[in-house]
Amino acid sequence: MKKIIALLLALAMVFALVACSSSSKKTEETTTAAAETTTAAAGDTTAAGATTTAAAATGEKMYIPVMAKGFQHAYWQAVKKGSEAAANDLGVEIYFDGPASETEIDSQVNMVKNELAKNPKAMCLAALSTDSVTEILQECADKKIPVIGFDSGVPGDKTGAVKATAATNNEAAAAIAADKFGENAGLVAKMKAATPDSPVVIGCLSQDAVSASVTGRTTGFVNEMSKLAETYQAGKVSVEGHTKWEKKVDKPAIIIKVEVSATTEATALQTSANSLLSTKGISAVFCSNEGAVTGFLAATSDGEDLAEGGKYAGLVVAGFDAGSAQKNAVRNGWFIGSVTQDPYQIGYKAVSLAVDAANGKSVSDVDTGAKWYDKTNIDNPDIALLVYD
Repeated sequence: MKKIIALLLALAMVFALVACSSSSKKTEETTTAAAETTTAAAGDTTAAGATTTAAAATGEKMYIPVMAKGFQHAYWQAVKKGSEAAANDLGVEIYFDGPASETEIDSQVNMVKNELAKNPKAMCLAALSTDSVTEILQECADKKIPVIGFDSGVPGDKTGAVKATAATNNEAAAAIAADKFGENAGLVAKMKAATPDSPVVIGCLSQDAVSASVTGRTTGFVNEMSKLAETYQAGKVSVEGHTKWEKKVDKPAIIIKVEVSATTEATALQTSANSLLSTKGISAVFCSNEGAVTGFLAATSDGEDLAEGGKYAGLVVAGFDAGSAQKNAVRNGWFIGSVTQDPYQIGYKAVSLAVDAANGKSVSDVDTGAKWYDKTNIDNPDIALLVYD
């Protein structure tokens, strides 16, 4: 009997030990699992934080200041619209600004310095004076901030900061006017009938022989007009009037006369226009910028002398750029038309180049194009945006 009782007590003790061991193991497993869950949760929180940080970094827009030579003029406002459109399409942030007047060099320098202090990824610049921004350009080069020139760009930069320029190819643009002269039936008939005894004169009125844009336009017009004229009078086309473009021939049947104003003042340009208008055989005139147009219109009673029955009726005239007076002459048919730059594309392509340069891509100069407008299309939306008052 005692043996049975002892055996029963031993079995009870074994069962108790097994139960305690099982309970302890479950507690440890529960504790371990809870710890693992906490660790995993902590890991998820860290990952979420990293994702948030990455998203924030990705969401930051590339910042590019666009520093123009002016701001209020309708031309610069068209450049601004183009740059804003590019920023929207490419998902970047821009800041467009320029001085109130294109003579305020110091004002522009301060604007550019302020923007550089923000450490932009790239910068677009139409410098009023390259010398005045040389130190800024050097800082851009040192910080590897690419600079994209636009409009007249940053001519003569020696720092290497300027990677490309978005601008009008002025020679190609002015050639458009020469081509339009070549399409004018009346002028073509005169060129065909021209003789050394009665030469046809085609004038080019320019305000200077120094600035890159004006000299480029003069060159583009003269070269293209010479080529066209040669098809009617081979070997008898003479370029005269200014040594920079002069290519004289004996006994010419067609004379392309380049008239360059003594100064850029309106009165000086009017005097030069009068000189062309008084030339025997004058049949057509190209005015290479808005200043030349202004002087020419002053010499023709604001263009009314070009109207039917007027003193210079039948004269074929084309201009360049825009302005209210020039637009009026085009609308009235006193000018067969004019060439305009495309300031919208200048702004758009400048920002596009800046984004590419900031992303390490190789960039090069871009021709932003030019358009011909006349009384048939001057009010079309795509032209109206470009022809400022």
